[in-house]
Amino acid sequence: MIRISSCFVALLLATYSLALPAVGDFQRRRWKVDDLEARTDEASSATGTSTATGTSPPAASATTPLISLDPNNPVWDSTFTGPFDAIRGELGATIIGPNNPNIAQENPDAFAPPTTDGGSVPNFKWPMSLSHNRLQTGGWARQQNVNVMPIAKAMAGVNMRLKPGAVRELHWHSTAEWAYVIKGSTQVTSVDQEGRNFISTVGPGDLWYFPPGIPHSLQATGDDPEGSEFLLVFNDGSFSEDSTFMLTDWMAHVPAEVLAKNFQLDVKEFADVPARELYIFPADVPADDQPAPESPFGTVPEPFSFALSKVPATQFSGGTAKIVDSTTFKVSVTIAAAEVTVEPGAMRELHWHPTEDEWTFFLEGEGRITLFASGSNAQTFDFQAGDVAYVPASNGHYVENTGNTTLHFLEIFNTDRFADISLNQWLALTPAPLVKAHLGFSDETISKLQKVKPVVVGPGLFNNSTNSS
Repeated sequence: MIRISSCFVALLLATYSLALPAVGDFQRRRWKVDDLEARTDEASSATGTSTATGTSPPAASATTPLISLDPNNPVWDSTFTGPFDAIRGELGATIIGPNNPNIAQENPDAFAPPTTDGGSVPNFKWPMSLSHNRLQTGGWARQQNVNVMPIAKAMAGVNMRLKPGAVRELHWHSTAEWAYVIKGSTQVTSVDQEGRNFISTVGPGDLWYFPPGIPHSLQATGDDPEGSEFLLVFNDGSFSEDSTFMLTDWMAHVPAEVLAKNFQLDVKEFADVPARELYIFPADVPADDQPAPESPFGTVPEPFSFALSKVPATQFSGGTAKIVDSTTFKVSVTIAAAEVTVEPGAMRELHWHPTEDEWTFFLEGEGRITLFASGSNAQTFDFQAGDVAYVPASNGHYVENTGNTTLHFLEIFNTDRFADISLNQWLALTPAPLVKAHLGFSDETISKLQKVKPVVVGPGLFNNSTNSS
């Protein structure tokens, strides 16, 4: 018969007791399991999904909390007069220090961001109203480039105004120039590298495009008593209007005898050449039917202007859109664009552009953009007419009309073809079980996803009223 000492039995009991979890710890672990099972059962019941064995795959809530369905509208609109405090619901507090009410009124989502914002996103808003204006006798010009908005590396913009007859002097750029006429009409001229010339009058809502290095001029007509105003876009974020190659600037920096030799003229013929660039200067209003000088090489094979205003817009539930790229405006091989309108309460759908950054210019109305930059980084900015937005390639975003009038803007890209990916279409064309596993959608919800891009969607079922409290 084997005898076991009482000391050895005590040692075994102590070892066994250490191997078991404490009662409190066991209860805490069991609570987590019960909670997981309860939430999984609840989610399965809500979606009506089950397997042959009566069990369901884990719902999204088993892995992470569910999103909030509380509204995140701007906390005030353009009619609100204050006080402008950094408060959203129970979050934030009043501002008791200095505050700029004019900036606050236009930027409610900066003062009290949606609770869905998170992380850090580089500034992607620039108001042209903050750009330094270059004033000339014939008009003015202001610009946006990486100096004022560092994120905008692929494109830069210039807003220019010419009085009737005023000329943006003969010049050229090392980049392409794409333009949209905002008001009035502009007569443009050009000569290409083969000696073929071009002249055209470009009206409101129409475009011109000059390839890199091609010389051209811009002159406001007398069609509008105020002259012309237009937007210029260049496919280089570091572009500067102050670094343009200009006719008078070059000739002022060439010795007079060299000018005489080059043109085979008497040196006295150059006595009236300006000693400095003219840039924007007054001149007589050009004739409506002014012809280009006859060239022995003819005219350019593809026109440098495009009548976008005459292109029918595609109607969607929340607004309109029309696209222009090299498939329609043949010569525009480095710039593609979309002109979009969004009605009050509607939005340019959730989407992204696969490979190209988006340079956006707001022509009319008020709106906001939330930019999703991956890694839980998202930020919302508010925009008004005259503002520039910049969205890097593949960053998810939407454009929502937060005002009471039509929102009108341009989406511009450094590419020959317009391209975007619709979140709605992507989900509609993905196998339903995958979408259900990610988002917990029911079969009925899946059936409402759209296989054709909605592009601009109406207000929908959610009440989007602004809370000014």
